[in-house]
Amino acid sequence: MAEKKAFALRIDVELLKAVERWGADEFRSTNGQLEWIINKALKESGRIKK
Repeated sequence: MAEKKAFALRIDVELLKAVERWGADEFRSTNGQLEWIINKALKESGRIKK
């Protein structure tokens, strides 16, 4: 299992609310949704393997 590291994130309130709603729609936590979004963007940009 991948190691996880906690860190602080400053994010616009409205942006965070949108991520929270999107996560709820996908049955993910806010943290899980952010991780999914970042992972997807990294794969699509070719920065990590698919």
